[in-house]
Amino acid sequence: MDADVVDYSLLAGVTIALATGLAGLVARPGDAWLFLLHGGVGITLVGFLGVKLWRVRARVRAGVRARSGRVAVSILLTVLAVAALATGVAWVFGASLPGAFTLLFVHAVLGVATTVVLVGHLRDRLRIPSQASLRDRRQTLSWVGMVTLGAVAYRASNALGTARRYTGSREQGSGEGNDFPVTAWVADDPDPLDSGAWTLSVTGAVETEREFERSDLAFDTEQRALLDCTSGWYSEHDWRGLSVEALLGTAGPTAGASWVQFRSVTGYRWSLPLDEARDALLATHVDGEPLSHGHGRPMRLVAPGRRGFQWVKWVTEVRVWRRRDYSEWVAIQVSGL
Repeated sequence: MDADVVDYSLLAGVTIALATGLAGLVARPGDAWLFLLHGGVGITLVGFLGVKLWRVRARVRAGVRARSGRVAVSILLTVLAVAALATGVAWVFGASLPGAFTLLFVHAVLGVATTVVLVGHLRDRLRIPSQASLRDRRQTLSWVGMVTLGAVAYRASNALGTARRYTGSREQGSGEGNDFPVTAWVADDPDPLDSGAWTLSVTGAVETEREFERSDLAFDTEQRALLDCTSGWYSEHDWRGLSVEALLGTAGPTAGASWVQFRSVTGYRWSLPLDEARDALLATHVDGEPLSHGHGRPMRLVAPGRRGFQWVKWVTEVRVWRRRDYSEWVAIQVSGL
């Protein structure tokens, strides 16, 4: 394949991988195709990267001898790209890292870094493929063959890899009470809340704003739900607590109310559409055990079908909105700071 075709294929592949990876953070059960596309493109990139490295090997050696800054950037990009692809493949086959970070998290960070460096690398190098190149039958067959080989390799890796959900997450601690991973988005780590002094407020677009003490609420609704964390694990449990529908019924959402926001003591917050929120649960227990502090005691949101970072911990307020509060995208990044 011509160099320009390979370059554009790499750029398109990295762009698709980044977009599907980011979209996967908020994916719903019907979005499995995002992860299939992400994995298939990722494996296909291995082949295109190999072609690229073979083509430029002589220039890289010459640039290293000349201590070229541009070649140094190329080498950095190569290292990032290989590391991003390698960690993704290693995760599929069951590899893990010691410590708090999973290989899937490291893979995501490397993927973003690769994209940033690639944009700078191609800024003054990328050329549009010629019409002759695009119409060349051998070029087309080579490109289609590379993509087909990538798809076959991806299917094989799925068959040979470890058991995972469609999101890539592995099972940990299902049905074992509080014995599943404790994770926090960015840096949320509040002091334990005093359950005796804790209160829950219902505010916003409601007929009557309310504030409840623990003794005012009935925690008798049970729901089985699966928590799928973006860091690479999932865990399924029986949760018990307060029905959001019953809670909203005490305050009465006003006409036009369409979003329900769950707010943590840290300032962290996330919203669900009103109809979806009615099916959610504010949990106080997991598999019959009171929630531990790390899992959100005295109360956390259980939002079936949502990724783990949307299950707000240490809930102190439920706020009803007529429009979605997009500032929550900022809040989840800085609340822990």
